[in-house]
Amino acid sequence: MADVIVYSTNTCPYCVMAKQWLKEKKVEFEEVNVGTDQERAREMIKKSGQMGVPVIDIKGDIIIGFDRPKMENSLKTKGIVK
Repeated sequence: MADVIVYSTNTCPYCVMAKQWLKEKKVEFEEVNVGTDQERAREMIKKSGQMGVPVIDIKGDIIIGFDRPKMENSLKTKGIVK
């Protein structure tokens, strides 16, 4: 299982921005398209309480939306980036 999971859809511009930001940081992540995978969509809702995307799971830290400061802090505290 990946340390970072990005729950997204094909039509979400903030999902694209979050994934691009993670790529720029050279952070490996699992991309889950909740528009096509209903089981994983239910998993996302259970974790976050939200139906909106993106939802980013960083080693159990759940971040709703493309929130760079929260993502940066979580990646650092979880030891994924320096």
